[in-house]
Amino acid sequence: MTPSRIVVDGRLIPYEAGDSIAVAVMRAGEHPHHGGTICLAGDCGNCVAEVNGVAYVRTCQTPTRPGLVIQRHPAVEAPPMHGATQIDVTNAASARRIRVQRSDAEVVVIGAGESGTAAAAVARQQGRSVIVLDARDGMEAVAVYAGPTVIVRTPNGMLHIHAEEVIVATGAAELHPVCPGNSLVGLVTARAAQQLHAAGVDLGVAVAIGPAPSGVPCTPLPGRLLRIEGDSRVAGVVTVDDGSGREKTTACDTVILSLGRTARDVLSRMASDLPITVVGPAAEAFPLPPSPTAGTVCPCSRVTVDDLESVWSRGFRELELVKRASLTGLGTCQGSVCLPHLRAFIAQRAGGIPDPFTARPASRQITLAEAAAGVHVDAFRRTPLHDEHIALGARMDRFGGWWRPWHYGDHVAEYWAVREAVSLGDVSTLGKLVVSGPDAVELLERLYPARVADIRVGRSRYALLLNERGHLIDDGMICRETESRFVLTFTSAGAENAEMWVRDWIETWGLRVHVIDRTMSLAAINVTGPLAGQLLERVGLAAQPRFLQHVHADVAGVPCHVMRLSFTGEMSFELHHSVDRSVELWRALMSHGQDLGIAPHGLQALQGLRLEKGNVIVGMDSELDSTPRRLGMEWAVKMEKADFVGRSALARTAQLPDDRRLVGLTMPGSAPTEGSPIWSEGSVVGHVASSFTSPVLGHAVMLGWLKHAPFPDRVDVDGRSASVVQPPFYDPEGVRARA
Repeated sequence: MTPSRIVVDGRLIPYEAGDSIAVAVMRAGEHPHHGGTICLAGDCGNCVAEVNGVAYVRTCQTPTRPGLVIQRHPAVEAPPMHGATQIDVTNAASARRIRVQRSDAEVVVIGAGESGTAAAAVARQQGRSVIVLDARDGMEAVAVYAGPTVIVRTPNGMLHIHAEEVIVATGAAELHPVCPGNSLVGLVTARAAQQLHAAGVDLGVAVAIGPAPSGVPCTPLPGRLLRIEGDSRVAGVVTVDDGSGREKTTACDTVILSLGRTARDVLSRMASDLPITVVGPAAEAFPLPPSPTAGTVCPCSRVTVDDLESVWSRGFRELELVKRASLTGLGTCQGSVCLPHLRAFIAQRAGGIPDPFTARPASRQITLAEAAAGVHVDAFRRTPLHDEHIALGARMDRFGGWWRPWHYGDHVAEYWAVREAVSLGDVSTLGKLVVSGPDAVELLERLYPARVADIRVGRSRYALLLNERGHLIDDGMICRETESRFVLTFTSAGAENAEMWVRDWIETWGLRVHVIDRTMSLAAINVTGPLAGQLLERVGLAAQPRFLQHVHADVAGVPCHVMRLSFTGEMSFELHHSVDRSVELWRALMSHGQDLGIAPHGLQALQGLRLEKGNVIVGMDSELDSTPRRLGMEWAVKMEKADFVGRSALARTAQLPDDRRLVGLTMPGSAPTEGSPIWSEGSVVGHVASSFTSPVLGHAVMLGWLKHAPFPDRVDVDGRSASVVQPPFYDPEGVRARA
């Protein structure tokens, strides 16, 4: 009969039924890692290896099965990072979809030993629902989060249990030795020796330090462990009699270690501020081992006693600082092996025993798939109309932190719907803040370079937002609702920082202003085009605001804040409304506008529409150090104001020459690629920021940066001559927007 085999470092190794990978490797005379004490209990990192492409797998906890491919980690380095094509996905745990089950229990007991079984019985007698987790059955608790919620790795995926109380009954781990030679092959704890002997693994000539494990052939050695001798494998052990000081060397193949125990408390150290109860040996305060004097303290990070001495001599005296400076306890076992020795090291020098450090989830290395199981996080947000766009055939793209429609199949047709009929645009992504309070006007006067006090109730004003250096960081509208209440809008990209920026200045100036960020609670639809007013009249908005006015009114039965403005150059109304009514409003507008030629427009059409009007997009047309002067927007800055953010910088630089300007450019034919260099007399003098082939004008229009004065009237772009002109390119008097 052909024996069952696994592949270890490219070699076939047989295994027997019931073997873990570590036991099979040791049966073959190898070490599952490269040396160090083997506990076979999952407490240390001395058996971790890469299994089927997944690193940091505890081989002592992983049963053998046909087809397993094991690659031992490098002795002193991290395992290699694999690309997807380098992993055998036929068996890799990361290749399968990790499913999550969720459960509730009044009590979760972690550990099915004597103390855990007793605690579970008491809870059941009290009539409470109980779930007991036993790692030996594959139910391995790896984290405890707020809730409390226990995260469990199971043979079938992940289990998330919400509990009222968590009982930790994880028992105690055996102490590992710290002495010269403690990284050799041939060191096992007493429990590991019993498991290996029961599995028929030949330990050779074995000696025991401390109480000899029952049933395991070995020679107990008196005295205290001093050092272990050998090259790569154990050849002998040196003990010392503390009374006489006499050393004794004993030749052996295996050293069995019974040095004491330490609470297996990683999970309880992880959840110290949660409703947990620790019982049994996991709750015991075991005595610390003697302070180490030589050898490897942290086998995971290969930290030696000399390393600790170096850190201590440099002034790191707190446990958390020693830990971080030396990397002790930062490895795969989170201090299960090294923490008792680290505490003993500090206690001897500081005169007091330091508390253990807090453990961090997870207590076992889990894959990214396991960590993310059951969670879908799209880094880009979606508006409430996302599914409507998809249904209309939109090609979605990422822009300003959101998924937004780039086009619906024909961006030119969408463009003409805006210029000739009526169109809808989803502008829910705009930032929306409500500021109110007795100092609201003072805040906004200080914050914006535009005048605010003279904005009448029901009116709005376009404004730039500058930083302390006078550089443009955003723009938007200021809408006055009452004497002390304003609605501010910001760009989609700027919305994320808007509230932080405003609140920071309120605190800095000590003003009495309240702020509410409504970016996510309010959606917005832009109804734009020469027939926009006709459509809105059909859906109930008979008294429509004039340009730069705003009103609160019902539109198609949906309460809206209606703002009359224009980014497209046509009559436009922004309808700000609750997100839960957005689909209803969108569908009503689309339905009532069918005979008007209504069509939604995406960003591709909008980019061209706004460019024809010379409207700047912050971050696309502007640069990090763009000032209003460089942008040609000095009209938006009122330097006669006493003060505003950025004013002193603008005043200081106003008299200095500035060789950078954002200008308008036109040229026959199609538009060049955005970013194209701008040439003049054989030299590059700037670049194209935005470009569009204008259907209504019949030629290309651009915004571009010229960075060398004097500024020419004609330049070359894409091998063609272009004229430097003053935007806007379309309807420069703004008649259509104000219609």
